Amino acid sequence: MKRKSKGLLVGIAYFSFIGMGLPGAMLGVAWPSIRGTFGLSLDAVGMLLVTEMIGYLVASFYSGPLISKVGIGKLLLASVALRLVGLFGYSLSPAWWIIVLLGLVTGLGGGVLDAGLNTYFATNHSANLMNWLHACFGIGATLGPVLMRAVLSGGWSWRFGFAIVGLLHVLYTIGFAATLNRWALKSSGVEDDVETRDVRSIDTLKLPLVWVGVVLFFLFTGVENTTGQWSYTLFTEARSVDPDVAGFWASAYWGSLTVGRIIFGLVTDRLGVERSLRLVMIGAMCGAVLIWGNFTGWLSFVGLALMGFSVAPLFPLSISATPGRVGAEHAANAIGFQIASGGLGFSLLPALAGVLAENVGLEVIGPFLLVAAGVMFLLHEVVARRKT
Repeated sequence: MKRKSKGLLVGIAYFSFIGMGLPGAMLGVAWPSIRGTFGLSLDAVGMLLVTEMIGYLVASFYSGPLISKVGIGKLLLASVALRLVGLFGYSLSPAWWIIVLLGLVTGLGGGVLDAGLNTYFATNHSANLMNWLHACFGIGATLGPVLMRAVLSGGWSWRFGFAIVGLLHVLYTIGFAATLNRWALKSSGVEDDVETRDVRSIDTLKLPLVWVGVVLFFLFTGVENTTGQWSYTLFTEARSVDPDVAGFWASAYWGSLTVGRIIFGLVTDRLGVERSLRLVMIGAMCGAVLIWGNFTGWLSFVGLALMGFSVAPLFPLSISATPGRVGAEHAANAIGFQIASGGLGFSLLPALAGVLAENVGLEVIGPFLLVAAGVMFLLHEVVARRKT
């Protein structure tokens, strides 16, 4: 029964991560229509991304202490309920400023859900299952542009797409409510499931590796979301690519990210974590060069797919390694900080790219990605050489 119970929890977690990947990827395809509805500028999406980031940052930063005090099950239930409210709010909002405020609600829910499930898998399950968890996010992100493009092509409003995802979150809420008392974290070297003991955040922040992780996670997610957020607009508005073709390749980006997580979940044991990370960071830089160079349309699309495949394992592999690097007692706090930093990068780097695109031109996206990926690679090399 215990194995069946764990299998059920893993299934619920995977299903909820599919839903977590849907809305962010949908936004890139929906954004031209949202701009038309409210009469917004190109870079106005940064307002929504920033409010989502604030909610995500606050929730994930304090997720460690909250898990210790409230329990992970209750927090996971609250997280999907908050996202349900925010997504239905997107679909019903009569004004842009209301959507911007609702970004805070969805951000809070996303931060708790992301940090909570990552902590649960890092302390309870193997790196392979962690990669599959993030592959589920990639599945959702792959389906998001397809779903939104189907809604728009069918003559429906972009609001309908967000309402569909909101309905999925009703199912997630039911799932977490039904299993509320089954969620618990396992301490290192202990067979029984227990909640991790309370460790002060300030003590965790004294560990140098925590700060290294904070910077790297900012770049991991920033590069990932900047590519996914702006590729559709770059292809359609700057390079006159047919919207259906651009929508396909926007989905292909997230699809290649999903495939990358599946593959690296199988081969990382042979390659090793450091070698895997080094290879995919080089791949990300090559993908950015192809997007920037625009040598031919197909090479740009190949570069986009290569970017997705390359950034795929960065987040899950680093999360899985966290308990071993900082200790099980610090894992929940450290993962919360890393998730918070990742949320910051996930929102700020695409927002910064939008500001640059508005003032310099959309073709700035390519060199922007190359510089970010290059800095990420250099920082990782410093970490690899200092690893104890």
